[in-house]
Amino acid sequence: MKQIFVTGISTDVGKTIASAIITEALEADYWKPVQAGNLDHTDTDRVKELISNKKTVFHKSSYELKSPMSPHAAAEIDGITIDRLEIHEPQTDNYLVIEGSGGLLVPLNETDTVLDIIMPTYQVIVVSRHYLGSINHTLLTVNWLTSKGYDVSLIFSGNPNPHTEDIILHKTGVSLIGRIDEEATFDKTVIKKYADRFAPMLQSL
Repeated sequence: MKQIFVTGISTDVGKTIASAIITEALEADYWKPVQAGNLDHTDTDRVKELISNKKTVFHKSSYELKSPMSPHAAAEIDGITIDRLEIHEPQTDNYLVIEGSGGLLVPLNETDTVLDIIMPTYQVIVVSRHYLGSINHTLLTVNWLTSKGYDVSLIFSGNPNPHTEDIILHKTGVSLIGRIDEEATFDKTVIKKYADRFAPMLQSL
């Protein structure tokens, strides 16, 4: 089994769509350790709607919080404290795609961040979306991970920006999985298109 942890440089950069594509490409299992907000239609539900293959198993989140906020704040509102040691990776013989919450240093509690649940053996894929400041956010995220010894790859999300992409790839030296373009909609057909495109690179990780 190989675990792939999907994180982003910020919120709303396309982690869930990227996770769906990776899950479909590898016919992997999917797991979101901490879900915060919209419990009637979670990220797990969204990925489930986008997957075509019959092999993927969707594992229950360790924490499901009601408020669409940083996990530590959402947990406080719900009257609980997230315990990192109670976040148990599901057992599977398949690939496992793990979708993080927000960015790398989003707090889970007063001590731990999302980084603290990324095991040293995980392959980490960072989703980067272009906006003013995204170069800095991407370099900080990737360099923090590589300095800790993680094997890191990138997915760009949104319209192309060659100047931004070239400098990020040059300065980080990490591999590029590909780009998820702006699409009118993301449905099973679109996800499968990207899954087929990304599969050779993902299988080589």
